[in-house]
Amino acid sequence: MTVEKSPAVYMMANRYRGTIYIGVTSDLWTRVLNHQAKAFGGFTAKYGLDRLVWYEHHSDMTTAIQRETRLKAWKRDWKIELVETLNPDWADLHDNICYRPFQP
Repeated sequence: MTVEKSPAVYMMANRYRGTIYIGVTSDLWTRVLNHQAKAFGGFTAKYGLDRLVWYEHHSDMTTAIQRETRLKAWKRDWKIELVETLNPDWADLHDNICYRPFQP
């Protein structure tokens, strides 16, 4: 499988409406695999955050980092609402990551 690199903001969780982690990457597929394998240690490994529950591609890394920063400042309820607009069951989206050109 050829994995396209595309800046993305993403949320990982451990269960339905569980603990949430927000991150940014240029290689979403691999980053999620690393979280699932607990390769990074830290917060995601400690709390078992192994489900990709939400993601959003961006045209460039600067924009993605700005979005990540804004989302981290959001109230928890707002983050839950955002996840549930895309993924109401909080299913793991890793195997269904859609790589398409960014469209503003």
